[in-house]
Amino acid sequence: MLEQIESQKPVMTQSAPTKLDEKTSRMLSSSLISIAENRDKTAFAAVFQWFSPKIIHFGIKQFSNQTLAQELLQETMTKVWRKAHLYSRDKGAATTWVYSIMRNTCFDILRKIQSNKEDSLAEEIWPLAEAQHVQDEQFNDHLMAKQLQQHLDKLPENQQQIIRGVYFQELSQEQLAKQLGIPLGTVKSRLRLALSKLKLHIGDSK
Repeated sequence: MLEQIESQKPVMTQSAPTKLDEKTSRMLSSSLISIAENRDKTAFAAVFQWFSPKIIHFGIKQFSNQTLAQELLQETMTKVWRKAHLYSRDKGAATTWVYSIMRNTCFDILRKIQSNKEDSLAEEIWPLAEAQHVQDEQFNDHLMAKQLQQHLDKLPENQQQIIRGVYFQELSQEQLAKQLGIPLGTVKSRLRLALSKLKLHIGDSK
C-alpha cells in the first residue's frame, strides 16, 4: 500500500478540482497565514471545512475504513494548526502544503498499522516452549537498567507494560498476566519480543 501511495499524486478525488479558482486559493492562503499569526480559530474552521471532505475521501480510498479516514483528517488538521507558521504563499499554494501534510500523515498511519500487525503476528507464532527460554539472566547479561530506561519508549505500549511490570515492579509473569487480564503465554511472547527489540536498539546506539 505504501508503494501505491508513493506513485500517486497528493490528491486523487473527484471532489478535489485540479485547479482552484483564484478567490478560493487566496482565501485558503490568507486563512493559513491568519492561523499562523493570530491563532485564528475562525480561519481554521474555514480551512477545515474546505479540506475535510477531500481528506476523508482520500482516507477512505487508501484505508477502506471510515475510522482510519477520520484519524487521517484529525491528525492532518492538527498538524496544519500547529505548523501553520511554516507555510509560505511564496513557496506554493495552500492546497499543495496541506496535501503534503496529509500524504505524510497517511504514510505514518500505514507504518503504524504495519508495525502493529507484525507485533500481533509475532505474538501468535512464537510457541510457548520458545517463549519460556526468556530468563532474567538474559536481561542481566545484555541489558543494563539505565540502557533499558533510555530505549523503553521505542517499544509498543503493550510491550512497555510487560517490561515495566517484570523489571521495575518486580511482578512475576503470572502476576502480570492476571493484572493485565491476558494469557500467560501472551506475557511470555511479548516479553521475548520486547527483549529482542531492546537488544537491537541498544546495539544500534553503541
